[in-house]
Amino acid sequence: MNLIVSILVALVIGWIGDLLVKNTMPGGIIGSIIAGFAGAWLGSALLGRWGPEIAGFYIIPAIIGAAIVVFLTGLIIRATRRGPL
Repeated sequence: MNLIVSILVALVIGWIGDLLVKNTMPGGIIGSIIAGFAGAWLGSALLGRWGPEIAGFYIIPAIIGAAIVVFLTGLIIRATRRGPL
């Protein structure tokens, strides 16, 4: 049950990060879940563990981290779609 809750929280965090950046995370729901987990890890590494916690996710750093992940992923995808300079 904890795994399902963690996946749902990661999905919501990734979706909010996607909305904040106004960029599209590739992969749909799976991409949002990955952005949520990666954002939680990155946010905790950069900002520490503070704010409300749900299912092991510190929400505020995780959302900020997810926004960074979505932004960087969007930059990388745009750079690779242009082709060589």
